[in-house]
Amino acid sequence: MTKTVNHWIGGKTVEGTSGEYGPVTDPATGAVTTRVALASVAEVDAAVAAAKAAYATWGTSSLAQRTTVLFRYRALLDAHRDEIAALITAEHGKVHSDALGEVARGLEIVELACGITTQLKGELSTQVSNRVDVSSIRQSLGVVAGITPFNFPAMVPMWMFPLAIACGNTFVLKPSEKDPSAANLLAELASEAGLPDGVLNVVHGDKIAVDALLDHPDVAAVSFVGSTPIARYIHATASANGKRVQALGGAKNHMLVLPDADLDAAADAAVSAAYGSAGERCMAISAVVAVGAIGDELVARIRERAEKIKIGPGNDPTSEMGPLITAAHRDKVASYVTGAAAQGAEVVLDGTGHTVEGFEDGHWIGLSLLDKVSTDSDAYKDEIFGPVLCVLRVESYEEGVALMNASPFGNGTAIFTRDGGAARRFQLEIQAGMVGVNVPIPVPVGYHSFGGWKDSLFGDHHIYGNDGVHFYTRGKVTTTRWPDPADAPAGVDLGFPRNH
Repeated sequence: MTKTVNHWIGGKTVEGTSGEYGPVTDPATGAVTTRVALASVAEVDAAVAAAKAAYATWGTSSLAQRTTVLFRYRALLDAHRDEIAALITAEHGKVHSDALGEVARGLEIVELACGITTQLKGELSTQVSNRVDVSSIRQSLGVVAGITPFNFPAMVPMWMFPLAIACGNTFVLKPSEKDPSAANLLAELASEAGLPDGVLNVVHGDKIAVDALLDHPDVAAVSFVGSTPIARYIHATASANGKRVQALGGAKNHMLVLPDADLDAAADAAVSAAYGSAGERCMAISAVVAVGAIGDELVARIRERAEKIKIGPGNDPTSEMGPLITAAHRDKVASYVTGAAAQGAEVVLDGTGHTVEGFEDGHWIGLSLLDKVSTDSDAYKDEIFGPVLCVLRVESYEEGVALMNASPFGNGTAIFTRDGGAARRFQLEIQAGMVGVNVPIPVPVGYHSFGGWKDSLFGDHHIYGNDGVHFYTRGKVTTTRWPDPADAPAGVDLGFPRNH
């Protein structure tokens, strides 16, 4: 019998009642291994109600109580990291080492949340006027929601809910219905760590569940990571309903390679950043911009490395890249490669016909490398979200930066050079939220914030770090004047010399 993934509401598993289920597929075999309950509006309402009830006590709990739970949670996540990674591999398809890396990056935010006591310190100014003091504090919002993508089913939820609950909020998570099991395990471990019932809830679903969260009057804020069209919709809808929103969208991340760069290092970086996790990540490098005469040599070195990548099931320790999430996505990714030559590109590597022996029904695609790509081609303009790397040729640094800044996306970017002055100019002149200097995937550590510019972010706050704390709290300023105790009314003796 097919396994069923149900909801987690009020500290326990709750079977779906909508009668609607979605298939969960093992991408390596193409077989449906699980079904996931898809929530109705009433089920979303139940999750929000559980979170609202829990907020009555969690919102006023001490910082010591919250951090005690979070420290225990961190230890449990560490002990179960292999189990979490195995669920990711089984439903997403990424190789086990990639899945373990995902868990490790999520743990960074749990560790940040463990130190929330320093993040929530307020400010005090004394004697701003005669006997007048001004203090500022940050307080929680209430019930907040997170809507997360399929490509990082553990990490992205952990970018949201640990910090949100550390700040005193309660949380409703709506993970991707394509790979839902990791989210339930994260919630179960939080409960085991002592998180009170209802503080963290998980509802699975599709657009019905998403819209129910965006429309719900008791949801104060929404965090989202996904594609740009959906991010724009989430931001517009939730904002219109008076909610605070951080909506992280898509990307087309460029890597500028200057003529003085270490080409071996640049080629290594391009291969790992373009093809790691099968290219299914918003921080993947999908466009390499080669400056000057180095283009041919750089492409040759990328090709040499790409041809050696071993593709296979994620649970095979020798595999370096796994399948794509669904057959439909595989076919869409392949279409960009098959149509590239007609739009002027030189197809250096074509991975569209790749299969894996013994797993012929899996969602396989090989590594593709497109050279001399035009900026008006589909392979360049669209976020492909697969193992396809485009190489563009420019004559100068200025031409490269202008090309990159013309992109509607501004998520992450990188420059490869030995020249510090060139790197400094690039850091200041490039229009992107995250910049790498000889680092191809500049995902910030947990205590800095993650987020892009332009069509890669809708809302004013980046995710986690200081921005995350500010997003999940709101400021309050109190101005206080106390009379001098020497002016106490007659008959009240406080032991001070009297002024009258």
